[in-house]
Amino acid sequence: MHYVSAERISKSYGIKPLFTNITFHISEGDKIALIARNGSGKSTLLKILAGKDNVDNGNVWIHKDVTVALFEQEPVFDEQATVLDNIFHYRHPVAEALRNYERIIAADEKEPDVLAAALAKLDELGAWDFEAKVHQILGKLNITNLNQQVKTLSGGQRKRVALAQVLIDIGFEHKHVLLIMDEPTNHLDVEMVEWLENYLNQQKVTLLMVTHDRYFLEDVCDVIWELDNENLYSYAGDYQNYLEKKAARIDSTLASIDKAKNQYRKELEWMRKQPKARTTKSKSRQDNFYEVESRAKQKVVDAQVELQVKMTRLGGKVAELKKVYKSYGEKIILKGFDYTFKKGERIGIVGKNGAGKSTFLHLLQGQEEADSGKINIGETVVFGNFSQQGLEIKEDMRIIEFVKNIAENFPLADGSTISASQFLTLFLFPPDQQYTYLSKLSGGEKKRLQLLAILFRNPNFLILDEPTNDLDLPTLSVLENFLSEYQGCLLIVSHDRYFMDRLVDHLFVFEGSGVVRDFPGNYSQYRIDERNKEKNKDVPLTTAKEAPAPPVSKAVEPEKRKLSFKEKREFEQIEKEMPALEAEKNQIADKMADPSINYDEIQKLSFRITQITSQLEEMEMRWLELSELMN
Repeated sequence: MHYVSAERISKSYGIKPLFTNITFHISEGDKIALIARNGSGKSTLLKILAGKDNVDNGNVWIHKDVTVALFEQEPVFDEQATVLDNIFHYRHPVAEALRNYERIIAADEKEPDVLAAALAKLDELGAWDFEAKVHQILGKLNITNLNQQVKTLSGGQRKRVALAQVLIDIGFEHKHVLLIMDEPTNHLDVEMVEWLENYLNQQKVTLLMVTHDRYFLEDVCDVIWELDNENLYSYAGDYQNYLEKKAARIDSTLASIDKAKNQYRKELEWMRKQPKARTTKSKSRQDNFYEVESRAKQKVVDAQVELQVKMTRLGGKVAELKKVYKSYGEKIILKGFDYTFKKGERIGIVGKNGAGKSTFLHLLQGQEEADSGKINIGETVVFGNFSQQGLEIKEDMRIIEFVKNIAENFPLADGSTISASQFLTLFLFPPDQQYTYLSKLSGGEKKRLQLLAILFRNPNFLILDEPTNDLDLPTLSVLENFLSEYQGCLLIVSHDRYFMDRLVDHLFVFEGSGVVRDFPGNYSQYRIDERNKEKNKDVPLTTAKEAPAPPVSKAVEPEKRKLSFKEKREFEQIEKEMPALEAEKNQIADKMADPSINYDEIQKLSFRITQITSQLEEMEMRWLELSELMN
């Protein structure tokens, strides 16, 4: 069943075309990720499908039985109402019963009769399963104060409330729902993102979303759409397949452009030789010339930053922290922190919100003072701080003027320089956009310009605080390629697992109460380590002091119970699955031994082999338990 059909639709923003004559279908069960540069029309297309915007040309048809639910970048609430009333705004008997029940539960004083009536209503509607799902959603998104007015919420809290609202809303629609999500992982910590991945995978939902989180995209979606140069391209499969197919498409396009250019030269020579009076035959050839010219002048933009920066020289001494203590009242941030930074270090910083990550960055840069201890920064260190605050603009000006106010030229490692305009072009600001006013830029474009302004000052110690928020995937790829070649020190705070895995060598884990652990690995390895610790928490350990249990005499030895039907099925299933996992493990080991394999693939395979090893260990333990009962 087609939920949505769009036939030859076009949309422009002012005089700028976003997409032209694109056609697509969304069928039941599709899970689609939409990729494009900021300003290419991603959010506009989502709003058109949600009925919040119109096309200039073409037709959009949505099946009459389909409900469209939209999660927007800037959610719209009743600002005076509470979180509770905004979440349960949906006109549905179960929604109204749950809202009433949650209001009573959240009240300081509960009237027994009123509570009993609310419980009876939930029983009558059979709403307890859904109530459990609601509590799971609220709990996982850390929404605790339901009586708080929405207007008092922070930006991150607003996004989480909006996400809870849309996930709960689609629960009331039991059949045909198209869920449209615009950057759902922004402002979520890693545990929340992982939960949302699992939640969306378990739900029978048709999904179209924009996201820059590539692990999230890969785990949730099975089709990737790309808006590029006013066209829409579709790729079935995961993110890796998309990259391969896109590279092949660009190669094919470049070949056809070269062919058109050769034809264009011949046609141009013929056109110049023709007299002004055109015959019918020559007029036809002239029309063909303009078509060839259009193809020959196509631009294929797949920009990657490939420049060697002349970084400010970094001396032998970088930064040294000795017995650093920092607290705010009773809240301890650092408790005797010791570390000596070395040249070229790449460190990620992780931990729950409020654990002190941003304070640590401020201390390092001298923006705050420690309570005690020493922070010694090398004389040659030049910090570049890419903060969450965004671009600082004292007055509105054009992009090129903003950069030239920093410097006219940018020095490269080989001794040459490039102009401010050339540097802007490398960071995906083409010449025709460089005279745009800063106030006209999107959030993602301002982030990109903020990064460029920092790099233009040639720092040798980069501090990146949540740099991936509001950046599109093409820009993220540009940033990652640049940073992977960067010779200075990197200190990164980010919830983007893919970004961290590509760039950091080890992690500072802020565990709270002033404890900071140095973890020797990347983000995915850290998460695997954390999950293994959680699993082992429930396993009782036998201590050396415990006396062994006395042997049970044969006379009183309890009779072994037999396997239940369910346990027999489980035993048979384990025996089938274990050889398959072993085979997959061996195949992965062979792939990892291939010297031509790239870094990203090694990371994915390493993550998978760890998963398989953990699964096999659990299966072997369970197999032993069940085989004991069979003997």
